Amino acid sequence: MKQSSYRSLGLGLIGLFCTTAAAAETVKVGMILTLSGPLASLGENIDKGARLYQTLHEAELPAGIKLDIVRRDDTGANPDVAKRLAQELILRDHVQLLTGVVFTPNAAAIAPLTTEAKIPFVLMNATTSNLTRLSPYIVRVSFTQWQLSYTMGEWAAKHGYKRVYVAVTEYSAGIDAEEAFINGFKKAGGEIVGTVRMPQATNDYVPFMERVKDAKPDALYMFTNSGRVSTAAVKGFADAGLRRAGITLLGPGDIVSDEELPNMGDAILGTVTAGHYSAQNPSPQNRAFVQAWKQAYGESTTPNFMAVAGWDGMAAIFSVVKELKGKISGDSAIAVLRQWQNPDSPRGPIAIDPETRDIVQSVYINKVEKLAGGPASVEIEVLKDVKDPWKALHPP
Repeated sequence: MKQSSYRSLGLGLIGLFCTTAAAAETVKVGMILTLSGPLASLGENIDKGARLYQTLHEAELPAGIKLDIVRRDDTGANPDVAKRLAQELILRDHVQLLTGVVFTPNAAAIAPLTTEAKIPFVLMNATTSNLTRLSPYIVRVSFTQWQLSYTMGEWAAKHGYKRVYVAVTEYSAGIDAEEAFINGFKKAGGEIVGTVRMPQATNDYVPFMERVKDAKPDALYMFTNSGRVSTAAVKGFADAGLRRAGITLLGPGDIVSDEELPNMGDAILGTVTAGHYSAQNPSPQNRAFVQAWKQAYGESTTPNFMAVAGWDGMAAIFSVVKELKGKISGDSAIAVLRQWQNPDSPRGPIAIDPETRDIVQSVYINKVEKLAGGPASVEIEVLKDVKDPWKALHPP
């Protein structure tokens, strides 16, 4: 197929899509994830969560209906690659839904295609707030940085942290985290004593941490990508002597991803975060999820917030397939997704806000403590039914 045919999907595609969808016994879902490169672990954890849900719940699909997940690797924050993959999935593979996507630029590049083809797009990560406004066919089952960082800012100011420095990785999600924390913290009476945006490519966080130390704040609010990147940043925090200086590390749950905590050692102890999932969640649903995960992937493995996004995203897709009995059209599917809720998610009850198509969920204030199995996020407080604050503060 010529490249020019990818530039506009056109009305003919929409008609072909609807005809194919109505006749299909197999529902095809295109999943675009980062599965190679330095940040491959992010996509891999989402994929494992999605695969686990499908394996355990496949028998619940309507009789005669199969779910075919067509996976593609965008290799990282590569919007051109992500857009091309989405075009191929729509035009060549004739998928009826899209899902996955780790990074915001990739999701933004795909958004116009979902509008033109009327294909629902279930975001399993990509946490910048405005994404759901880029297409009426986007639904997000992960979280937004404003949900966590704004909430953390309000909480910190009300719990004794008066002067805070903010350090974030310089890209869209980091900038969202910075703005959200500052808004929540200042609104609740706190003082921001400095900010710094750190390059995505850096491996040396000590110079930035020394700048923080010189400002003598009560705490540092830090956002980085999860995984090995956050481990390097946390070790930079410790190596620069911030913890010895009495500076508390605050952050969104991204920086204490469950599978990385053992690699951080004592450097992470005492860190306070606002997150939407921890493997330590004592609910029966989460205990069952963690047990199933370990049975599938090994006793030494631990699911993280990315894994739960894959699990919940697949649960939402299953609901669409079951309710529509496999006869998927874009408008009928998005109508189901706008009303979707799951009281039994491993993270706690979740629901989609029908007005914003973003997730409503509990935000957990956690503190990293040393338990018998090593460092773990232990719940301090739970704030229920948190919506995305950015959308309330920035009405369309």
